[in-house]
Amino acid sequence: MKIKHGSAVVPIYKGRVRRWDCYTVAYHMNGKRVRRNFGSLEKAKAEAQLMARKIQEGKSSSNDLTSAQRENHLAAERLMAPFKMPLVAAVEEYARCRELLGDVPLIAAIQEFVRRNRGVQLGVKVPDLIDEFVKAKAEDNLSRIYRFQLSGSVKRFAAAFPGEILTLKSGDIDRWLRSLNHTPVTRNSLHRCIKVFFSFAKSRGYLPQSEATAAELVPVAKEGETNTEIFQPAEMTKLLAAASSEELALLAIGGFAGLRMAEIKRLEWNAVDLDRRIITLRADQAKTASRRIVPISDNLAAWIEPLPREGKVVGKVAPDLTKLAEKLGMEWPRNALRHSYISYRLAVVKDAAKVALEAGNSPDIIFKHYRELVTEQDAKAWFAINPPEGWAPPVVKLRRREMRHTSLSDKILS
Repeated sequence: MKIKHGSAVVPIYKGRVRRWDCYTVAYHMNGKRVRRNFGSLEKAKAEAQLMARKIQEGKSSSNDLTSAQRENHLAAERLMAPFKMPLVAAVEEYARCRELLGDVPLIAAIQEFVRRNRGVQLGVKVPDLIDEFVKAKAEDNLSRIYRFQLSGSVKRFAAAFPGEILTLKSGDIDRWLRSLNHTPVTRNSLHRCIKVFFSFAKSRGYLPQSEATAAELVPVAKEGETNTEIFQPAEMTKLLAAASSEELALLAIGGFAGLRMAEIKRLEWNAVDLDRRIITLRADQAKTASRRIVPISDNLAAWIEPLPREGKVVGKVAPDLTKLAEKLGMEWPRNALRHSYISYRLAVVKDAAKVALEAGNSPDIIFKHYRELVTEQDAKAWFAINPPEGWAPPVVKLRRREMRHTSLSDKILS
């Protein structure tokens, strides 16, 4: 039989002692189990009802709590009621916090967290920000090539760190960058894209405003001295002599105006003003997404003036200049045309800021990588590479063009 009072339950067990019926009431009192025997059911029921009432009122406990313990329990439940959180979950969380903090008071840690993250949106994960980031950079009118680089780098980063951006540490990012085994230049390029992403997250309130981001705290890899490879005037002459009309436009504008290959491929002939001797790059055509004016040298004008100048400078399928170099038994260093132009131009004007403005670079980069690579005499020879008298753009087939490469090259050199 079970006697109930509220949620408290006291059982009564019936048994026999020798030939007589016996009724046992079982309950807990002051942390100990108590069993009392009665000869009649009425007396057993009276005892069970009394103890059930005491248990319900907190004067005893069916789970071994003293009165003081029960009062503390009830008070703790009242404190947690507004948060709708089970008391045991709250205690577990508190114990875990104390374990992590060690001797640091919990309230001090919470106050510091609130100070650092006031106004910060918590729980935002890295992959959740990618679409927002890419859209913002498109709205900022950055070049398509640069946006493609940013997007690819950030997606790669998100695949490695799918968790909350707020929890990322500089050490995590540094170890990941090193694990890729990239060259220092490539590693720094990827690092710069990640820093742009973290700066964006900070501006949108996903990271604290008052401190540096985790990406900014990652050390930059030491790149060392870079070997800037350029073409010699004789090599450029050989390439021009062997080029088709479309290859020639790429060679001449890249080598004598210093435009990047991607910029030339986006360039239209109406932006090439031979009368004013300037090439105007729109913001959406330039890598840096800023309008740029590039001077046209006399020899560049001589090479492109006879070319058909309608529509885009380069068609849908751009010629591969590396194949042209292979046919001539030459190497094609990366960005060699642009490197050549900047090196020779700097030797002529002797003004890093001016060359940086024309090339769409910073003066520091120009000064660091291109200073004193060539002599002024070499530079004059570079900008004196002109087509031979009576020259016309090649329109014959490849085989005939190959037959005349040597003679045309000799004429130019002479």
